Amino acid sequence: MAAAQGRLSDGAGGMDDANEGDPDGTRSAPPPFRAAVDQLRAARLRPQIEVEPTPAPKRLAPFAYALEATVVDGDQDLADGRLVLLHDPAGHDAWNGTFRLVTLVRAELEPEMAADPLLPEVCWSWLTGALQARGLTYGEPSGTVTRASSHYFGGLAERPATSQIEIRASWTPREGLGGVPEAGAHLASWCDLLAQVAGLPPAGPGDASVVTLPQRRGPQSR
Repeated sequence: MAAAQGRLSDGAGGMDDANEGDPDGTRSAPPPFRAAVDQLRAARLRPQIEVEPTPAPKRLAPFAYALEATVVDGDQDLADGRLVLLHDPAGHDAWNGTFRLVTLVRAELEPEMAADPLLPEVCWSWLTGALQARGLTYGEPSGTVTRASSHYFGGLAERPATSQIEIRASWTPREGLGGVPEAGAHLASWCDLLAQVAGLPPAGPGDASVVTLPQRRGPQSR
């Protein structure tokens, strides 16, 4: 799909008032959060996925760190998304833990695919399958799968109709030694999801429980 229009946003403001010298607020954060962020920064990902830090929402939790990613094939963008790591040292009843991962993933599809009644279930299985394939334990998963179509008229009538799939989800990663989750592995599984939505072949042996769709819209120029 084409690159994200502006910044991917969940309605919360960015951390534009962070302390000078500590732009993402991690230096003053609790050790478990700093360790989780270090894992995200050190993760080795497949080369087709370009990842970079982005201002994190500051009203969802006391501490947050965010990444934006684009799946790239040559000069074409196939899909994009945002992953946010949230941390509340006091815990959160809805999370059933002190960490939470929140994501938005989107890509363009063929209109015929968007009309498939099983599409939402298939896309949700991509997320859960990506986590299971890496042996990750998580809790309290929730989310939505949205499909939308655009048809053009008048001066835009020459444009072909487009359809987009959007996955919004969140889950609680299991906390390990010292209360630190396997953030790097969760990032890798999220990139597996991005790659699958983009139509890339799996990087390694696939998970037979994950259902794939037969075709997708051709890549859009960057």
